[in-house]
Amino acid sequence: MTQLLALFDLDNTLVDRADAHRRWAEGLVARHGLGSGAIEWLVAEDGDGLTPKDRYFAAVRERFGLRESVEELWARYRTEKPSLIKPDPGVQAGLARLRERGWRIGIVTNGREDTQVATIMHAQLSVVVDGWAVSGAEGIKKPMTELFAIAASRCGADLALGGWMIGDSAKADVGGGQSAGLSTIWIDRGRTWPGGPAPSRIEPNAAAAIDSLLGRA
Repeated sequence: MTQLLALFDLDNTLVDRADAHRRWAEGLVARHGLGSGAIEWLVAEDGDGLTPKDRYFAAVRERFGLRESVEELWARYRTEKPSLIKPDPGVQAGLARLRERGWRIGIVTNGREDTQVATIMHAQLSVVVDGWAVSGAEGIKKPMTELFAIAASRCGADLALGGWMIGDSAKADVGGGQSAGLSTIWIDRGRTWPGGPAPSRIEPNAAAAIDSLLGRA
């Protein structure tokens, strides 16, 4: 029997990072009087969080002629964006139910330690998970197996005994989870599976994935 271990991605899995980024963009536009059309550019240029932040803020600064340096824009973003994360009562309740059933729950996320830990705190997730591993703190990124192993260990689990990885990235979460020997759930967010080794299950969001684990794992 697979051990009751569920590792979750953070951005756009346990939290709505896309919503927080859009609201950050709205604040930047309002602060600098950039006009409503700038919001869609700021969202598109972000690449759903995949555009490297030094490149992103260099492009933002150049396009809008902002006085702040790239470093200043990025530093302010690392404070502002996590504060815009809204706790999801459905996700919190689902994680609590998993723990009541004996599951160990961890977060495996790529990103800077300060930003990701602040996101976890603003989302009020620290009280419903057993541990986390952030790439910026560990010096390794998903899909590398070692990051999953660190998260499992911090949850008091052994990656070699299996479990589940749940996330919205086909490569980092599904591919990485499979390489780590985990069953996987892909959060599709309305997208079509892009191809490659298929996940064990596909669900629209984290709450549905949790229900799936509670009902069928």
